[in-house]
Amino acid sequence: MAGVGTAYPLVLRDERTASLITSVSFTVRLNGGWRWTDSGSSDNQVPVVLARDHLRRQAGRILRRHSVLDLEAAQDAANAVLMRLSPLAHGLEAAGAMQLDVPARDRALAEEHARRQQAADLEHEEEMQRLARLQRVLADPDLRRVWWTAQFPDRFTGLDALTDALQGLPVQHAPESDDLRGDIRRFTDRLVTALHTPPAARGLPPSTHPDPERSGPPRAADRCCPLARLT
Repeated sequence: MAGVGTAYPLVLRDERTASLITSVSFTVRLNGGWRWTDSGSSDNQVPVVLARDHLRRQAGRILRRHSVLDLEAAQDAANAVLMRLSPLAHGLEAAGAMQLDVPARDRALAEEHARRQQAADLEHEEEMQRLARLQRVLADPDLRRVWWTAQFPDRFTGLDALTDALQGLPVQHAPESDDLRGDIRRFTDRLVTALHTPPAARGLPPSTHPDPERSGPPRAADRCCPLARLT
């Protein structure tokens, strides 16, 4: 049996170990050592095999949390653990220092995966922003009325059902222009009046007489239609 406390070398050469992306691997080189800590340990075990397996498992658990694109970070994280002597079963302890490499094919796969992930993240962020804007519109009575009119100009009576369905929808607060909100209120008030009041009832032939509200120089609110500013 080897002497208690005497260190013996072990080596791992060019082993492939999975990274954060399981189909992409690091190439691992490890120099280490092992020693007995208990004089009563059994000689029936092959200590170098146990030590190599222990260090291999430790490295695998750490490297699976890292991308091959972060090579130095992965190597530092692994060595911070592997370089400390750790006890094994059967009265052994082992430690080692690791050097990592990444084959060109694995790096290319990791870069492609990162590009796809970035594109998916950007698409998700854009979708969340779109939904947040829609929530702000639907939760605000003025904005909701304009949005519904723009989307469904021939179904104005359906707005009441939508309003009932949206009861309790929280308002997403965002900076809004006071001028824009005033434009929206004036526009919707005129729109509702026009939709629910026949031209004859107002005593105005629709194609020959100007709207009294529109006489005189155009106001700033009329020069910029809120519908156009919402889209």
